[in-house]
Amino acid sequence: MIEYTQILSTYSIVAQDPDTKQLGVAVQTHQISVGRMVPFLLPGIGAIATQSLVNIGFGAMGLTMLREGVAAPDVVNGLIAMDKGRNYRQLAIVDTNGKVGAYTGGDCIPYAGHHIGAGYSVQANMMTNDTVIQAMSNAYERSSEDLAGRMMAALYAAQEHDGDIRGMQSAALMIVENDMSLPSWESLYDLRVDEADFPLDELQRLVFFQRSQHMSTHGHDLLNAGDADAALRQWKHARELAPENKEMAFWQAIALADKKPMANAVSVAARIMQQALQDDERYLKWVDLIHRLEQVGLIERKGAARELLVELGQA
Repeated sequence: MIEYTQILSTYSIVAQDPDTKQLGVAVQTHQISVGRMVPFLLPGIGAIATQSLVNIGFGAMGLTMLREGVAAPDVVNGLIAMDKGRNYRQLAIVDTNGKVGAYTGGDCIPYAGHHIGAGYSVQANMMTNDTVIQAMSNAYERSSEDLAGRMMAALYAAQEHDGDIRGMQSAALMIVENDMSLPSWESLYDLRVDEADFPLDELQRLVFFQRSQHMSTHGHDLLNAGDADAALRQWKHARELAPENKEMAFWQAIALADKKPMANAVSVAARIMQQALQDDERYLKWVDLIHRLEQVGLIERKGAARELLVELGQA
């Protein structure tokens, strides 16, 4: 078996959302770039976390077995059986049907273990306290948020019990749709904090940022479907969730001015853009970008760019 071994004290969760059927992995450790070694996911196939003295070969091989229809518990058993270093491994897998398998080798650095619940598994090794795994499970099950929020709750719960005995350094969260017709690279969340003093806080910020982007995209879909009021409400929620996402507001304004679904659409678009960007030191460059979008046909309605620039006082 292809093997890459590195001591990777980690706490993680693999899960399938019971409602959306989305598949996810979230993880934190005290080493750099945990996102490149622990999580492996494919849309409509499954999600894998490989850790402890990590065998990175479990990722590709496990996904191949899942793609062939092998259930998650059998994939875990098969991978572990052929690995001479199994006593030092931790592995957890959830498949497209919500079946879960997990393994903790007897020589994983204490405190180490895992817990399998309905559609998920939490696992940890080299923990300061033996309460981490139960805390993660409780937090995940009690949370009423979406899959990203529930997995973040599990990670924060681990850290509240002091997590990795060495501290914190990197974290990652990945979620894919349960749709095998999607390309392998398509994900809902592919977030990584490669090195930080408080990686979970930065990962949470990125989750909010990405969630706001999903909300904004839904707003564009609503606008294209002819429901401007619903689009504006969705966009407002997105901006409130991640006010630092200034570019999101820019594209909302551009779409509204270009479509002009109501009489005051351009003035509303200008207000959205000004609220987000008027204090930005690059404000005039954003204004210049409006001209450039018109030049290449990405603002389609004739006169839309000038109308917006007039409202912005930049004509």
